[in-house]
Amino acid sequence: MRKLTFAMNMSLDGYIAAPGDDLGWGVPSDELFQWWSDRVDATGLALYGRKLWETMSSHWPTAGKQPGATPAEIEFADRWRDMPKVVFSSTIDKVDWNTRLVTGDAVTEITRLKADDGGPMDISGATLAAAAMRAGLIDEYVLVTAPVLVGGGTPFFTALDSWVNLNVVERRTFPGGVVLTRYETRR
Repeated sequence: MRKLTFAMNMSLDGYIAAPGDDLGWGVPSDELFQWWSDRVDATGLALYGRKLWETMSSHWPTAGKQPGATPAEIEFADRWRDMPKVVFSSTIDKVDWNTRLVTGDAVTEITRLKADDGGPMDISGATLAAAAMRAGLIDEYVLVTAPVLVGGGTPFFTALDSWVNLNVVERRTFPGGVVLTRYETRR
């Protein structure tokens, strides 16, 4: 069975995007950017909701070829393009860059994917992750918390019908006061 992890940058007040989908507060240090790049390299399959997919796919496929691209950006772009991905959407009809589109029920497909053999899976996108959270499918939460209060926007967590008990398995501090906390779901 594959492990499913929900990992995202988040503000101290719990948002992954500020109002207007503003992500400007979440610019990573070089060390944190390398951590994200290594995470992409270790991911067996990435699951995306439509909104985050559109953000990522509008930038990373060509980011490594842009003038002034750093070695770290080139590495991340190559890793991101090569990583197998699944996008869940009922409003788009085409995806590229080693990606498959699922238009049916996300929880059913994620359950099926978890039962398959293969490397770990990451889930990204607030709506998609919320469905997986409510279904009890997430095995690990990685909160990369920036020391900023954005006052609203897209929350990291969704409302749940019951508690989810967690164990802390890692804490790490990055430059700029960013704190990574990794939690494992207690089953």
